[in-house]
Amino acid sequence: MQQFRLVSSLLLVLLFSAALHAQDAAALVKKVKAKLETVSNYEASGVMKTNVSFIKVPDSKIIVYYKKPDKFRIKKENGISIMPKGSTGLNQGSILAGENYTTVAAGTGKIGDKAVTIVKLLPLDEKSEVVVSTLYIDEKETVIRKAVTTTRNNGTYEIEMSYGKYASWGLPDKVVFSFDTKDYKLPKGLAFDYDTGEKPATASTDKNQKGKVEITYTTYNINKGISDSIFQ
Repeated sequence: MQQFRLVSSLLLVLLFSAALHAQDAAALVKKVKAKLETVSNYEASGVMKTNVSFIKVPDSKIIVYYKKPDKFRIKKENGISIMPKGSTGLNQGSILAGENYTTVAAGTGKIGDKAVTIVKLLPLDEKSEVVVSTLYIDEKETVIRKAVTTTRNNGTYEIEMSYGKYASWGLPDKVVFSFDTKDYKLPKGLAFDYDTGEKPATASTDKNQKGKVEITYTTYNINKGISDSIFQ
């Protein structure tokens, strides 16, 4: 009987501890989300580098537009649009959109020299395109340093973010979006309009090849107002 009580007590302690960790993780995600939600809109200038075997895209100066809750557009300096379709990869606010997910604490780690808390988001909608997102959150700065997302149709992709003078808004100075080209279906992810007249190169037979899109931001104009016509 005494052994049974001891085991029961240990189980209760473990369950209580797990519940506390879950609450802490949920509270941390809410803090990050609250910071991001202070940004109603922005217009940002930057440079985009694309390294994908089956697309020929030169480095480009770009302007990025965002408007709450989910309007997002990228334009090259010559006016050609680069539109993310169905991908949360380049807009971190989309990862935390809504409340229809369960938050699970998953330990701690490091991204570079930054200590991070690892949190998993599990969608409650069983038909969701996203299966799970793993966030690596810098508690000190209240920002997402890295997010790894597994989807039903586009494999697993990750986004890493570096921060500087716009960290107080939760906005990165640099975003690196990486994915496996064998899994990623481009029409549902990043759709490019070409002004060069060149067709995309033939996809490599290397099944383990990685694709990468890097955006380095130079300036943000935050909460100055953006017309809906920009996104049409």
